[in-house]
Amino acid sequence: MQIKKIALVILTLAIAVPSYSASVELLNVSYDPTRELYQDYNKSFSAYYKKKTGDDVTIKQSHGGSGKQARSVLDGLDADIVTLALASDIDVLAEHGKLLKADWQKQFPDNASPYTSTILFLVKKGNPKGIKDWNDLIRADVKVITPNPKTSGGARWNYLAAWGWAKKNYGSDEKAREFVQKLFKKRTGFRYWRTGLNRDLYAAWNWRCFGDVGKRG
Repeated sequence: MQIKKIALVILTLAIAVPSYSASVELLNVSYDPTRELYQDYNKSFSAYYKKKTGDDVTIKQSHGGSGKQARSVLDGLDADIVTLALASDIDVLAEHGKLLKADWQKQFPDNASPYTSTILFLVKKGNPKGIKDWNDLIRADVKVITPNPKTSGGARWNYLAAWGWAKKNYGSDEKAREFVQKLFKKRTGFRYWRTGLNRDLYAAWNWRCFGDVGKRG
């Protein structure tokens, strides 16, 4: 009889205790130009997650150069999510940190690339030099800014975009290599647009260009 009373008390307490939603906090370690993207996306995801699970989720952000962020995670930065610019930076975490499987690209659709970007040309107002395509960038009268592909993830996309355009239009990897060499040999700065106002063109992916246009008005 005593056991039954205890069991009844436990059952009554279980029914009487209200359910509470959990609170989850995550850290997304990402590359430099995604701040605004994730600020907007985090709000939408938090609302979606709350509706689906009843739990609150807060996503904190850490931003910097993609390679630098990968090294920070290797050095102990406690990331819950890693969203970097280059597959090679994720490979570093797999190969040297053993933080994920080597075949991580096969674990999600589209080779684990949930979105894509494209390279834009940011020119002076009115485009006074009539810059239209990649071949205009190697003209003697055009001064170009592009970040350093040795240190910048975004700059590597610039490099690959230039290579892809040249190969498509000139027909071979050899011609593409010649074009890219000319482009980077004549570039007049590895700085960002906002620090190189005397240049004619800044090449970068779309989110960076949109951000710089906003900052410059």
